[in-house]
Parts: sequence; C-alpha cells; structure tokens
Amino acid sequence: MASMSYLSLVLMITLLINSCMVALGGNFYQDFAVTWGDGRGKILNNGQLLTLSLDKTSGSGFQSKNEYLFGKIDMQIKLVPGNSAGTVTAYYLSSQGPTHDEIDFEFLGNLSGDPYILHTNVFSQGKGNREQQFYLWFDPTADFHTYSILWNPQRIIFSVDGTPIREFKNPESVGVAYPKNQAMRIYSSLWNADDWATRGGLVKTDWSQAPFTASYRNFNSLTRVGNNNSWLNEALDSTSQERLKWVQKNYMIYNYCSDVKRFPQGFPPECGINGAA
Repeated sequence: MASMSYLSLVLMITLLINSCMVALGGNFYQDFAVTWGDGRGKILNNGQLLTLSLDKTSGSGFQSKNEYLFGKIDMQIKLVPGNSAGTVTAYYLSSQGPTHDEIDFEFLGNLSGDPYILHTNVFSQGKGNREQQFYLWFDPTADFHTYSILWNPQRIIFSVDGTPIREFKNPESVGVAYPKNQAMRIYSSLWNADDWATRGGLVKTDWSQAPFTASYRNFNSLTRVGNNNSWLNEALDSTSQERLKWVQKNYMIYNYCSDVKRFPQGFPPECGINGAA
C-alpha cells in the first residue's frame, strides 16, 4: 500500500511537471491586456475567450503582458464571418522602435464566399518586404483553428493546425539580419484597411454588416523558462517538409522570392536559402 502511494505520488509529480512544461499561459486575464478599442475588445468566460470587434468608429486590439526572446506560441482564432471585405485581423510578434523585429500573420477579409488571404511577413532590424500569401484549405470563419509561430535561433516556422506553411531560415550567413536580439510581445488587432486589404482596395468595407468580430481562445506558449527547450533546436522533419511543399504548391498565391517584376535586378539574398516558389 505504501509503495502504491509512493508510485502514485511520483506519477502525480511527473504529470504536474509535464503539464507545466507543455505550456505557459492559457488565461487571457493573466497573459494579455486589451490595449485599445474603447470596450470593443472583451475577455470573457473567466479568461478563456477573447473577442475583438470593429465598427465604423473603431477597431480594437490586445497585447501580451510578457515579452519573448524566442518561443513557440499557439493561438486558436475564429475569423470574421460573412462579408469581411476591407477588414484585417492581425496576429503577430513585434518589438518596438525604428529597427524593430516582427513576425506577422495577417488575415485579409473578403466578400462572402471568397477565401480569406493569409499574409505572412518577417521584419528584421526594421526591414520587412518579405511577403508570402496563402489561401487556406478550410473556412477559417466556421470554427477555431490553431495558428502557430516557432521562433528559434535557426528558423521561424509559421504553421496552421500543425501544418507548416512557411519556413524562414536564419539568413545571417548571406549577410541579412535575423530577429534574435530584441524581445517581442504578441499583438493582435482587428481594423479597417479597405484602402488596400481586399483586391487592392477596390472592395470597400460594408458597414451595414458591422460589428465585425474575431474570437480567440487556447493561447499556449513555450519559452526558455523550464527544462523543455527542445523547440530551441526544432527543425522540420521529412514529413513536415512534405506538408510544407504541399501547402506551397497548392495554396501559396504570392512569394516575394519569385516576383521577377518586383526584383528585376535579382532576388534578395535570403531567397537563396529560403527558396523561391
């Protein structure tokens, strides 16, 4: 009986340790603050749900209370349904200042029935212009889906529901800066960008559909706190590489590294190690 109690105790401690190492966070009251929107951003369900809304007067946004220097973050998001043309839901990591670093997911709304565009970008030392854009293989407004960023010293991996869609490898070997020295916060916002977001600004926001609402839940983060730091050296295995190729072949709609008109004198140097489509 005593040995059973001892084994049970060991098992309980092990489970507790593992649960602590899996993720930090999970409660929006604890992890985030709504920073703008005059009440349009709301934390609900005892901190388990956060919603942002947009009307003709204002959008809304939130940011993390913690800063991260490398990490693996997940957020489940359900995007604005129906006619979301002109709206942008942004979810990103960013530092501050003119030479800031930034890792972006932006969801560009569209007319009912037309697909969202998922826009990604990476800024280092204030320089961005590294866009890749995708359609999604599901309706991102019908349910919550998990959008993840792995950021370690070797690479940045953007994933959707565990499927990698983009890998940005550290390009310092070819003389290009990489985000590695500036801690970043997590930000998200819902705002009106109908001057450019949908078909280059041709389709405007239909304010009769307002308020527009995006919902968030199940935030998780892995950081360098604790002992489970395998993500610091994580890379794509062969299966993940095949899934990445599948997404880029079937769902990528823009890659700056294959835009000849934009770069007639040759592609940026990081394209050589990050691949052209």
